[in-house]
Amino acid sequence: MPKIVFIGAGSTVFAKNLLGDILSYPELADSVISLHDIDPKRLRTSEIVAHKLAQALEARPTIEATLDRRQALAGADYAIAMFQVGGYRPGTVIDFEIPKKYGLRQTIADTLGIGGIMRGLRTIPVLLEMADDMAELCPGVTFLNYVNPMAMNSWALDRASEIKTVGLCHSVQGTAAQLAADLGLPAGEIDYLCAGINHMAFYLKLEHKGRDLYPDLRRVIAEGRVPDWNRVRYKLFEKFGYFVTESSEHLSEYVPWFIKRDRPDLIADFNIPLDEYIRRCEVQIAGWEALSGYFEQESTRFILPQPGEELPDVPLDGSVTDLPLILRKLLTIERSVEYGAQIIHAMETGEPAVIYGNVGNHGLIDNLPAGCCVEAPCLVDRNGIQPTRIGALPPHLAALMQTNINVQALTVEAALTGQRQHIYHAAMLDPHTAAELDLDQITALVDDLIAAHGAWLPVYG
Repeated sequence: MPKIVFIGAGSTVFAKNLLGDILSYPELADSVISLHDIDPKRLRTSEIVAHKLAQALEARPTIEATLDRRQALAGADYAIAMFQVGGYRPGTVIDFEIPKKYGLRQTIADTLGIGGIMRGLRTIPVLLEMADDMAELCPGVTFLNYVNPMAMNSWALDRASEIKTVGLCHSVQGTAAQLAADLGLPAGEIDYLCAGINHMAFYLKLEHKGRDLYPDLRRVIAEGRVPDWNRVRYKLFEKFGYFVTESSEHLSEYVPWFIKRDRPDLIADFNIPLDEYIRRCEVQIAGWEALSGYFEQESTRFILPQPGEELPDVPLDGSVTDLPLILRKLLTIERSVEYGAQIIHAMETGEPAVIYGNVGNHGLIDNLPAGCCVEAPCLVDRNGIQPTRIGALPPHLAALMQTNINVQALTVEAALTGQRQHIYHAAMLDPHTAAELDLDQITALVDDLIAAHGAWLPVYG
């Protein structure tokens, strides 16, 4: 049976969802599961959940947990990455608070913008260290990367490593389900072809039983039925003619048109949640502080319910409003929309699957730069992950993507060469940053961020 490694397994909810997906396949129920994290407390929580999950699914995996990454990777067939370098503190807080001093506000700051640039610079060196370990300890491994900034990370791995890797995100299938809900259709009946770059791919085809759904989406706008939380994407659809995959809070900071400090009306009109990722992190941290004691005290009798079974009554501090949701995510067993388990199942059994993956642009999309990271449909079977050639995108969509690719390219160049000038230029060419700050402000901002991150970053000359 395959050995599957979870790197960053202390992300317990996400690890639990992927592990549940894997163990729900009978052909994978006896897999070797190696959980790795650098936080012993979180790792222990994930280990408890993994054993209880296997019990609930009547699976028989071999589960091991280790703080030693090399031990986890030795002999691995698949490795799944789900970590954040620098964590909430100091990493994320720095990425929000220092730009805010310059008047630069963000929503998520993990993919593009100055926050995405700094996260990429923190993360790429760690990924390349892992790739070196894999080349030595498990050279045939398939590396499934869920770590943001997805495009920058995947591009760097494609350039600097021979390890087979694919970047995975749920925005393509997730947005398709959201659009189906807007149109009152079953999500499983939507047919689509999507391509572009991560978090800025577009549905080139969107159909229901052969019928084009784009006229129906235009009626959503005309009839005033655009969801309040999705106004940015519908505005982009109105102007560009195709619907984009990533959420409105993400998209608002990838372009120069929606977040402006001298236009508070835009923030209100498009319902843009500034500092949204900070809010989410604080809720999650509060939830974990309350839950960790429960897992330690109740681990011997903590039982995951079967699908459809009523959840147990668990005493928790009700002052944190999202705690029931966090607990429900941990206790509910249902197959997720993530592609990870589908890939492993298809490669192990030969039963084909189609997923959307982030891979190098080697002859896939004609009017995006060769070698950049693109998101495209991929066939998966015993032959591995096989991307589909798309050809040329509509020129205005390719042009919009290029504004993001410029930033990705220079950030990757900085990470691989250690040259500080590339960081300045990446920030200067970032659509949102350039719309708010002048060149000297951007240079000073980059210097401040590099100094604040300190040892979390390599030395740039």
